[in-house]
Amino acid sequence: MKVIEAKDYQDMSKLAADYIIRKVSHSPKIKLGLATGGTPLGIYANLIADHQKNGTSYQGVTTFNLDEYIGLSGTDPNSYRYYMNHNLFDHIDVQKQNTFVPRGNADDIEKECIDYEKLIKNHGGIDLQILGIGSNGHIGFNEPGTSFDTETHVVQLTASTRQANARYFNSLEEVPTKAITMGIASIMRSKEILLLISGEKKTEALNRLLSGNVDENFPASVLKRHPYVTIIADKAAIADLKVNS
Repeated sequence: MKVIEAKDYQDMSKLAADYIIRKVSHSPKIKLGLATGGTPLGIYANLIADHQKNGTSYQGVTTFNLDEYIGLSGTDPNSYRYYMNHNLFDHIDVQKQNTFVPRGNADDIEKECIDYEKLIKNHGGIDLQILGIGSNGHIGFNEPGTSFDTETHVVQLTASTRQANARYFNSLEEVPTKAITMGIASIMRSKEILLLISGEKKTEALNRLLSGNVDENFPASVLKRHPYVTIIADKAAIADLKVNS
């Protein structure tokens, strides 16, 4: 598990974007696992700027998103499909038919989970998975207590996760209570993982990840078992931690 220290959020975003750009340039048909929320926004802005300036092409790239709220259609401004289109896909040359997000409004949600897992496997798996980390250690929407053996599944969102995401909605009541998420086993099958951690509110989570035990009550701890994990964390998140850059 390699840790790279960034000066601040902007620097972390630039370092992560450059990392992804190098991978795409080297492997034009790479399969990327993508994340949503506040942390990746800076990365996606940098990818767009590079595409416009340097012409990095995503025409051969396939993407799989970690999760989606249940009950929201892809055109809902609060859905993660809308988020990805608005913040990245509409601004680069990726083929939309090669960008996959679980369908939160599928008629049969359990079947959607099974089909999404098969979709990833049928494409040969994910080459590089982008992850953030929750203050409680969740990755994707895999909350504390989730079995490390889970594949794509339905989750009941915890109060803390709904509260953290309420800033994107008009009120807490509008935040969906359930989501589809790639499971921990799904994430761990990715060939490489890039974990982004920003802000002093994530210091405790980073500290526990680096120094704590592997424990299902802290889902991100499973990443210690993955052979290729790179963490890019800003100074605010690293704080007084003694890590090697």
